[in-house]
Amino acid sequence: MDRRTFICACAGSLVIVRSVAEAQPAVKAYRVGFLTYATAEQSTLLLREFTEGLRELGYIDGRNIIIEAHYGDGTLSRLPDLAADMVRSRVDVIVTGSNPIAAAAKRATTTIPIVMIGTLDPVGFGLVANLARPGGNVTGLCVDASAEMSGKNLSLLMEIVPGLSRIGVLQQVGYQAPELEVAAQKLNVELFVVDVRTNDELESAFAAMRRKRVGAMIVRGSLFFVRRQQVADLALKHRLPAFHGLKEYAQAGLLMTYGANLPDLYRRAGSYVDRIAKGAKPGDLPVEQPTKFDLVINLRTAKALGLTVPQSLLLRANEIIR
Repeated sequence: MDRRTFICACAGSLVIVRSVAEAQPAVKAYRVGFLTYATAEQSTLLLREFTEGLRELGYIDGRNIIIEAHYGDGTLSRLPDLAADMVRSRVDVIVTGSNPIAAAAKRATTTIPIVMIGTLDPVGFGLVANLARPGGNVTGLCVDASAEMSGKNLSLLMEIVPGLSRIGVLQQVGYQAPELEVAAQKLNVELFVVDVRTNDELESAFAAMRRKRVGAMIVRGSLFFVRRQQVADLALKHRLPAFHGLKEYAQAGLLMTYGANLPDLYRRAGSYVDRIAKGAKPGDLPVEQPTKFDLVINLRTAKALGLTVPQSLLLRANEIIR
């Protein structure tokens, strides 16, 4: 074969290889809308855990999956528009945080699958029909393991603050707490509930609890997550031992937390996306309850409030903030 024939043959081979490559269909990237009420900075850890959960299942962001994050920047009123944007962009699945975020997504679409993470009482809130068979287009993971959790939370708070007779409950409007009321009755404790619509009402809510002379307080609802530092500061200012279910609040300065491990839930949410991507219907996927719990005690806050934490409670803690 002469030199000219060899060059022509090589060129022809390159053309054939290129044509075959161009003929191969590109791998379709599964598009995930990640909707959160928080800011991008506040969502960094949870988004990373979610992404890592997907990576463990073989999904690489930017390769075979695309995660499109939309941030509410701490403004609940933005959620409906952000959810509508996701629907218009035709994402394959929407991943949301807690109750108001999941509710905004559910109002925006009845067809796109929704995976909620960290919701409280999703059945009572109207997000799913029941935990075992959600129905509709919503499934995911909740944070309330059982009705007995409320009694345990009250008991833990009363271990640190013995002799409690009245406990304040700071909660987002729309949350119901029948199991908390039942637990309070069994422990002979009165509850003083303050409903808050926006974070602008936090100062007045704390003032109302001090006027009522509550001895401690429980914080409920997702509205306060992005303002948890302010909640912790106000609790300390008003000298109120405060309790929440998520350890991020204790890390911000609340006295104590006991509940589901939120980063763990976000990592586990990847399995829902995987199953839905493979054809499962969200309405057939049971809502999972938490399996990992953290007891976190902030000793700095306890000292500032003049409280002595029992050694028996410290021994049970998963994390102690000194």
